[in-house]
Amino acid sequence: MSTSFKSIRYFIAVAEAGSISAAIHELGVSQSVVSQAIAQIEADLGTLLFERRARGMALTHAGHQFLRHAHQIEVAMRNARDALASRPHTVTGHLNIGVTSLMVGYYLPFLLDRFRRVFPRITVQITEDRRDYLEHLLVSGELDVALIVVSQLQNHRALETETILRSGWRVWLPVNHRLVEETSIDSADLAQQSLVLLQVDELGDAATALWNTGGADPNVLIRTSSVEAVRSLVATGAGCSVLPDMLYRPWSLEGDRIEARSLAKPLAALDVGLAWRKGAAQPESLRNFLTAVRPTLDGHGLAAASHGAR
Repeated sequence: MSTSFKSIRYFIAVAEAGSISAAIHELGVSQSVVSQAIAQIEADLGTLLFERRARGMALTHAGHQFLRHAHQIEVAMRNARDALASRPHTVTGHLNIGVTSLMVGYYLPFLLDRFRRVFPRITVQITEDRRDYLEHLLVSGELDVALIVVSQLQNHRALETETILRSGWRVWLPVNHRLVEETSIDSADLAQQSLVLLQVDELGDAATALWNTGGADPNVLIRTSSVEAVRSLVATGAGCSVLPDMLYRPWSLEGDRIEARSLAKPLAALDVGLAWRKGAAQPESLRNFLTAVRPTLDGHGLAAASHGAR
């Protein structure tokens, strides 16, 4: 028979009381039950936890070590009971979420749906703005959490972050473009092409870094804030683009195909994630939000969501 949680409770009681006889008054069980429980734990661990003395029991070195673990188990069990005893569908509150324009269509609906299914009575207010301004609102306490590109964060010391998706960059090409035959594309080759740049969430600035390192001047056809415009322009042969792979889909709205190829010198990956104020006591609504959405934060759920948004 393996160690039970009840046996661990008995062990803690004896360790704190200093004897079995003193502990059983608090536990309300017989001395033999407690003795058997401690013997079972010692057998499972393969070591003595107590020195038996005439006037009581003293913890061995191993006993002191196990006591720390036993307290942690006790706290974990108490937290689990509290969590299971609560009824999320009756919890009320208010949550302020910040989001950039790019994240609104790709990831926010998925996370918000997950949260509202678990905590339907918590009201949500959403603010859409630039990442730098959302950081300001987080630091000032006007927002509880923001869904942003965390790899471009400025206030690292003031904000906690949790990455939910990491995306590399690829070159988008029309299906009949000569560079489609290449497995990877150099910035020098791209410099000769008409470029369609997505100027949202500072993606245009990040893509420009490609030209800065390559020493070539880009031939920019247009800078736009519309992902669909980029897709349509690339698919119809107006130009090429360099974008995070999380935005890629093989077809434009008009049904024209888009190819994607790797960069010969990859750009730094883009991290999408959640950010909230560091060091402050978390509002209950924020804790509830993180509890609800964390099962999706391995990236698989978010990746599926982005494919659905395309």
